[in-house]
Amino acid sequence: MNTLRFQALTKVAERKPKSVPAYNIDEFAKYVFNEEAMRQYLSHKIMKHVLDASTHGIKIDRKYADDIAKGMKEWAVSKGVTHYTHWFQPLTGSTAEKHESFLNIEEHKPVYEFKGSALIQQEPDASSFPSGGIRNTFEARGYTAWDPSSPAFIVENGDGAGKTLCIPTVFISYTGEALDYKTPFLRSLHLLETNALSVYHYFDKEAKKVTATLGIEQEYFLIDKAFYTARPDLMMCGRTLVGREPSRGQQLEDHYFGSIPARIFAYMVEVEQEALKLGIPLKTRHNEVAPAQFECAPIFEEANLAIDHNQILMELMKRIADKHDFYIIFHEKPFAKVNGSGKHNNWSIGTDTGKNLLSPGKNPKDNLAFLTFFTSTIKAVYEHNALLRASIASAENDHRLGANEAPPAIISVFIGSQLTQILNDILEGKETETIRKEVDFKLKKIPEILIDNTDRNRTSPFAFTGNKFEFRAVGASANCSAAITILNTIVANQLAEFKNEVDTQIQAGVKKDDAIINVLKEYIKTAQPVLFEGNGYSEEWVQEAEKRGLFHVKTTPHALKAYISEKSKTLFEKTHVLSEKELEAHYEVFLERYTKKVQIESRVLGEMVLNQIIPVAVEYQQKLAQNVITLSQLQLNHTAKPQVDIINRIAKHVAIIKEEVEKMIDERKIGNKIENVAERAIHYCEKVKPYLESIRYHVDKLEFIVEDSAWCLPKYREMLFMR
Repeated sequence: MNTLRFQALTKVAERKPKSVPAYNIDEFAKYVFNEEAMRQYLSHKIMKHVLDASTHGIKIDRKYADDIAKGMKEWAVSKGVTHYTHWFQPLTGSTAEKHESFLNIEEHKPVYEFKGSALIQQEPDASSFPSGGIRNTFEARGYTAWDPSSPAFIVENGDGAGKTLCIPTVFISYTGEALDYKTPFLRSLHLLETNALSVYHYFDKEAKKVTATLGIEQEYFLIDKAFYTARPDLMMCGRTLVGREPSRGQQLEDHYFGSIPARIFAYMVEVEQEALKLGIPLKTRHNEVAPAQFECAPIFEEANLAIDHNQILMELMKRIADKHDFYIIFHEKPFAKVNGSGKHNNWSIGTDTGKNLLSPGKNPKDNLAFLTFFTSTIKAVYEHNALLRASIASAENDHRLGANEAPPAIISVFIGSQLTQILNDILEGKETETIRKEVDFKLKKIPEILIDNTDRNRTSPFAFTGNKFEFRAVGASANCSAAITILNTIVANQLAEFKNEVDTQIQAGVKKDDAIINVLKEYIKTAQPVLFEGNGYSEEWVQEAEKRGLFHVKTTPHALKAYISEKSKTLFEKTHVLSEKELEAHYEVFLERYTKKVQIESRVLGEMVLNQIIPVAVEYQQKLAQNVITLSQLQLNHTAKPQVDIINRIAKHVAIIKEEVEKMIDERKIGNKIENVAERAIHYCEKVKPYLESIRYHVDKLEFIVEDSAWCLPKYREMLFMR
């Protein structure tokens, strides 16, 4: 009984909720170098220059850099900061930072110093990050460059051990190519906002700026860290490679929106308070569908800030989880047979005049503007559904898509019956009266409820939800930049085409509103195949989607090919969001990451099976065999049949597991010799990965057979239900 599993069970049974500080709204953005902080530490002229750079994209003049850096340093030091770092988002999928001290020596005395040159750029080793061949090992130079549109912030490291000033930056190679997620994302953002403003001027000449907004819902699992340390698969892979589903999982539907357990609640409160200090406006918290699964979501923000905040939040949640003796799991499918985790991206576009361009209006002009951006988005998704599918492809998300409330690996758009009727009426030239329904509960004390224009379809990967599109297919561990860069780009490109087509008709003498309606009719007609209102999980939809010509690929190596299709290359060449060299590099990086993920899982599973599972099974088998021998000596052979049967079943599963592991290793060796990155990823997907499931099947059978006290790994019922 003295195994890590039972030690973990003892620890977890004794856990108590941690005490946490009271929620204090006055601390909002306490650790953010925002306008309020700049007003105290920068002159009015320099502050305006920084705000202009942030709001209007005006380049920071280097002559002001020293003064900006000095003010930022003085603010940071006043908060107890000793170090600074350029905080960037390389193609590893996580954030990166190299801490530098403010410390300098002048005339043999220590002083704090921060120069403008250090603020504006630094030089991390580019060859040590994924580059897809852009940088060779011997070509180390790369640059991080300050992104003033996302404010600097302070991170507390550990329990008051120190504070670091983090400066959001882009990361580019010595030759200027993007080596990160942020650079192409900022390009796509600028393109979208420029093209959207140009189109919106058909309806309102007063608008000066259009901004993409984003609200990111973050799902996650929390388990006790004692269980985590007893599970090599969770430690190395972020998911369980073996584990029999518990008798009770999520089938009673009692966890969703249920009462939040005390330890979890204490954790959530501290996350919210620390997020508040960083200016992250968390709005909701609740139990998700699967046991031990939860969700938090912020208020909508400008898209660049929203993505930075999500990356900051994930790191914050990890650190605070450890403090509360939890391990947080962002993997898309950490536990089999229960819900996986997504990161729903609620995306919209709005103007500086306060107009949400994806919100239906109360007058014909506003509704025509809404229909323009609404329909153009649908058309963009139809034209580039393969590329949008590629943007959410990963080894982790392959386990999630198409099961347990996750959308399928087919990109379709859900808009609801009312908006479907409106689009059909436009096609037929009919007028539609928009009516917001009311529901009467027939109960005197319950007020009438207003019904939204659309229902919610949880099986839709891209759903319109009243005043925004919800891109539900993005995985919980992903950097949202990858998906939203593609979404921004395809919509921006479609808006440019829309304007060109409308202008052509206007020049031919067609009235503006008539020209807009004419183009929208063509878009509605063309994009019909991508609109789907039904059950995305059904086999009928898979067959129907293929008839409609929609891209349907279940696995990442094949889905990623859309990045380098001629259609995608033409799109990116036209929009300048990614050069062909960058596109090829990103494709290669994503393929390599997929291969390495499957490779690691294969190695870990092999080690677990040979070092833990088989020895435990054989030991129990020997125990049963000794019992059979004893019964034989007592001339009770006829009573030993059940034991003999179990011995045989164990022997069968052990033999198959050992054989499958050896075959898996052989396939891995073959794959490692394949030089072509795409072919190697496909080999791992089709020849190595299947063994993970087949081996798991037999291990889970052993877990059911072997006595509980002998099993060495924490079980699902313990990890999911002991909190």
